[in-house]
Amino acid sequence: MSLPEERALVAQWQELLTRHAAVWHPLERELQQRHGIGVSEFEALELLATRDHDKCRAAELAEAAHLSQSAASRMTARLERAGLVQRAVCDLDRRGIFVTLTEEGRRRYAEAKPTHRAVLAEILGAPA
Repeated sequence: MSLPEERALVAQWQELLTRHAAVWHPLERELQQRHGIGVSEFEALELLATRDHDKCRAAELAEAAHLSQSAASRMTARLERAGLVQRAVCDLDRRGIFVTLTEEGRRRYAEAKPTHRAVLAEILGAPA
């Protein structure tokens, strides 16, 4: 890679990080202040709320929330303590864990969704 190509690549990376931070921080602040959840928790609730059966494997939640498996496990434990999700062992594969959205989780998601969309629209310049 030539020096100009390397500089362009690093500049793209830094631009991506700047844009991510410009969205993530206000979104995290508003979701926490108004709904008591962070961006990762919202992403997990949204994945569950948009599924046919309000459940998914724990590994899918980790992917949706962009977290490591251990961080996703801690997040799921927080959501479970808050009564927003329930964990259950898969009947077919005892190693598998399913996470299910509770009614309280569905309510919290529905309340937080307009905040999420409004912050995105404000920062990204799209209509809410």
